[in-house]
Amino acid sequence: MALLKSGWLWRQTSILKRWKLNWCDLWIDGSLVFYKTDSRREFEHRVGLRTSCVNVKSGLECGGLSPPENQPRENLLLVQLRDGSTVILCANSEDEALAWKLTILEARRNPFTYDPYDDSYQPVSMDGNNTIYLAPGSGTHHILVQRDPYDGIGEQVALGLLAGMAVGAAMRSYLWMPFVFC
Repeated sequence: MALLKSGWLWRQTSILKRWKLNWCDLWIDGSLVFYKTDSRREFEHRVGLRTSCVNVKSGLECGGLSPPENQPRENLLLVQLRDGSTVILCANSEDEALAWKLTILEARRNPFTYDPYDDSYQPVSMDGNNTIYLAPGSGTHHILVQRDPYDGIGEQVALGLLAGMAVGAAMRSYLWMPFVFC
């Protein structure tokens, strides 16, 4: 599998909120993997960005966070996940934090095709309808498509309105009960 970006990043632990220096790999399938050393032997943590990442902030967008000592606030990187948790990272420079942010956003959104004959990955752009067009006969393709996180929200709103109307109708009929039994 292809590697999009790798390097040393400070990561804030979720329980004790202390900073640890980890080797980070961002793979083309959207996996952000943290290791103890750059030899990639001791796996620590993995985040699947394609399915769980909601938003990525960097620099001064990360309000209310304190970076590790001897690091300015501009080096911070905040990855917000779908379950409400966050991954707080700190790069060595502001440019590196921005590069990580852009690479994470690219890995989260763009699908890639793999050509086994050339052993290479190429990004495939989507049109406005999230449709991908591939030329036939150009080799074997594996396509990864990010699903829109707001698909199906209309169904939830409609179900909520229907439930609200049913509860309102039931409550309205119960309000007349004292007058009926008097």
